[in-house]
Amino acid sequence: MSLADLPLRFGDCTWEEIDCLPRASTVLLLPVGSTEPHGPHLPLATDVIISEGMALRAAAVLRREGAGAFVLPSIAYSVTEFANGFAGGLSIRPETAANVLVDVITAAIRDGFRRFAIANSHLEPGHVDSIASAIATIRDTTGVEVAFPDKRRRRWATLLTEEFQSGACHAGQYETSLVLADRPDLVRNGIRSQLPRVDISLTDAIRRGLATFREAGGERAYFGVPASATAGEGATTYDILARMLVTSVKETYAIPDGDHDND
Repeated sequence: MSLADLPLRFGDCTWEEIDCLPRASTVLLLPVGSTEPHGPHLPLATDVIISEGMALRAAAVLRREGAGAFVLPSIAYSVTEFANGFAGGLSIRPETAANVLVDVITAAIRDGFRRFAIANSHLEPGHVDSIASAIATIRDTTGVEVAFPDKRRRRWATLLTEEFQSGACHAGQYETSLVLADRPDLVRNGIRSQLPRVDISLTDAIRRGLATFREAGGERAYFGVPASATAGEGATTYDILARMLVTSVKETYAIPDGDHDND
């Protein structure tokens, strides 16, 4: 069976299919998100849905361009302290979040894999710090680098939508469009269409030391303009997110275009 015949999702493969891979040159993409409120119109799994969508598209691009790639099962829990006061936010300790990433990737390294990338859509500072901590620990203990395009960085942020760059994007037009593109069945459109815009930048709120959605003015756990979201915008944004991840992988591992080692 050729690589092209195998599922994109790592967990959908059998152990014998994985055992036949050239593991040292195969890229494993790990979607990371949270379980937290995303307004009255989006599911608690919003960040996971977006991270998975980003990773699956990136894996497909990598395969088309000649590099083997699979999407690992998602991590759906992390630091979600900004959701305090809202039902459904399941936060774990920063050290736990970091340790889960370290343990999962280290286990894959023991199994012979050497190329990894984290697809992340949850931007709470404590969560992103836990990713950075995990990557540093993996580097220090195994010598393996992990690709991670941090969307908060200017290089990546400027590729994304105006709302994302404004910082008023939690469950707003940006995230709602992405969920509409992949899981429209989970968007409460009757509610979404009636939601007023909330032009409050979470980025600015964080700089001012505010620590929860409510403190920042998000009384219903959303910011931005969810009523303006479209599946078309979501599809376009996914293409950008996927290419972002692919670029980070290729730069981290010096993979040239047309690398066919995994055919």
